[in-house]
Amino acid sequence: MPNKNNVKIRLIPLEKQHIDDAYVSWFDNSDGHLDYFTGSGRTFTREVILNDFEKGKESGGWFYYLIQDCDGQSIGNIKIGPIDHRNKTSDLVCLIGNRNFLGKGIAVKAISIANEIAFKKYDISRLHSGIYASNIPSIKAYTKAGWFVEATLKGYYWKDGKPEDRICIACLNPKYFPEANGINNHEKLGSDE
Repeated sequence: MPNKNNVKIRLIPLEKQHIDDAYVSWFDNSDGHLDYFTGSGRTFTREVILNDFEKGKESGGWFYYLIQDCDGQSIGNIKIGPIDHRNKTSDLVCLIGNRNFLGKGIAVKAISIANEIAFKKYDISRLHSGIYASNIPSIKAYTKAGWFVEATLKGYYWKDGKPEDRICIACLNPKYFPEANGINNHEKLGSDE
């Protein structure tokens, strides 16, 4: 089992061959791990995963990265997109799929690296996402990775028969928002980009 403080990671562009049985198994929600992953309750079969990957690749609207440890073990993924090229904005989603790596601080490292990729490679000015208010681990991971809570949308989600707030988070590219220097101050943690 990896030690929390010693796990070094990298992000590599996801390729079709990475979408193997182990990767697909990350999207099995029998343990409830994905309860917060999609507000629509969408299920992810191999076909859906491959179709999303291919559509993103063809359109240039979103990009997937595989999170690996230094031994090449796959841990999860990052999706940058959909990118609004006109407004230079994008969503950024992190999934720690390999349950053996949950609670190890991997998401913070992966999000920090992905911030840099989005800002430098795709020239994104502003990253944003929304999180269920009860998903405290995700809120903590993003804010530790240089994001900030921007707003709360009251009753945005319908979960377990009642409304739940959406926490809107964002991260600003210092190239475009120099006054935000410090919001995005994070150590470069390693990437193949």
